[in-house]
Amino acid sequence: MISSAPLPPGPSGAPGGRGPLRRLRARGRDEEHRTASPLELFFDLCFVVAVAQAGVQLVHAVAEGHAGEGIVDYAMVFFALWWAWMNFTWFASAYDNDDVLYRVVTLVQIAGVLVLAAGVSQAFEEHEYLLVWLGYVIMRLALVAQWLRAARSSEGPERATALRYAGGVLLCQVGWLGLLFLPEGARPWWFLAMALLEMCVPPFAERGYSTAWHPRHIAERYGLFTIIVLGETIAAATVAVKSGVDENDALGELLPIAAGGLLIIFAAWWLYFVVPVHGHLRSNRQAFLWGYGHYLVFASAAAIGAGLEVAVEQTVGKAHLSTLAASAAVTLPTALYLLTLWALQSRHFKVGITQQLVLPATALLVICCTFLGDWAVFTAGVVCALSVVAGETLATRPARIRAASGRAA
Repeated sequence: MISSAPLPPGPSGAPGGRGPLRRLRARGRDEEHRTASPLELFFDLCFVVAVAQAGVQLVHAVAEGHAGEGIVDYAMVFFALWWAWMNFTWFASAYDNDDVLYRVVTLVQIAGVLVLAAGVSQAFEEHEYLLVWLGYVIMRLALVAQWLRAARSSEGPERATALRYAGGVLLCQVGWLGLLFLPEGARPWWFLAMALLEMCVPPFAERGYSTAWHPRHIAERYGLFTIIVLGETIAAATVAVKSGVDENDALGELLPIAAGGLLIIFAAWWLYFVVPVHGHLRSNRQAFLWGYGHYLVFASAAAIGAGLEVAVEQTVGKAHLSTLAASAAVTLPTALYLLTLWALQSRHFKVGITQQLVLPATALLVICCTFLGDWAVFTAGVVCALSVVAGETLATRPARIRAASGRAA
């Protein structure tokens, strides 16, 4: 069970020393001006390469009428990417000392994600997971090396936590071999079991000691990755629209999809950053549940871009599916994004039932837009934009009421 006790303050300030090799000691949870490093930003950009590959393959699967199989493959590949990214992010928040060895090991993790990206197409088309597994091995063994460095530089409960992390990661990596040797029909179930086991490692490792991750830094890192994924979504949709116009001269049919998709993505960004969430991350229980839930945030955000590509291909006659199915490829991940965002963070900052209902009602209306034929995506975009307007209006009303009451008094 994840501890819900408040987090200890941790040592103050960044690790001292400027040599090429330094002890990998915990950073301070109370550090001021803690921001994402250039290495972390580079790490994120390289991960988005693999996210884009998964999105491309999802588009192909849905466009060819294999949506169910494509979604399962997408969920499996995306979990590997998200989990490796998340583990690095939380470790870096607690222990990043930016010495030479830390940088080199992080670059090895980046190499691992590029290997994984190279195997995405095989995983989707042939259900061959060797390259995906190999890339995951590279990333995870590099993380084990980091945890062992942290264990060597610490003692007591902190050292025990670092060793439990290293052992848990290694044990899970052995378990993932099942994807290479089990029958194809058993692999999704094995994946589900291994994913649950992976997610048990952090609460198990931190049962007696909470690592010194920085709430504001963690919130920033998740926000930056959300921006990058949404940016990739815009890029993918733009390329799809451009190809449709160049090859089929279908600008009139594609404009509603382009406009609706842009409104959806703009609203997705606005709603994510409407409130600062770092103040909510006060314990491991709150932070882990919030961090784990971002699997759906990231996966659905990336899937929106894939859905827009599918909608474009269906409009120009390149996809073998109905208008209803193509519309659902956009509206369903959009609704999932909205509901997950509400459950993870928005609901903690809403006052009154009316504010609480904005995002769930928007998600329901977006799903209803699925049945509007060629105007489904555009209407869904308008609904999302109106939800932003409604949310901002409702949020400012209490302030106006208090101001009016003050003047009356």
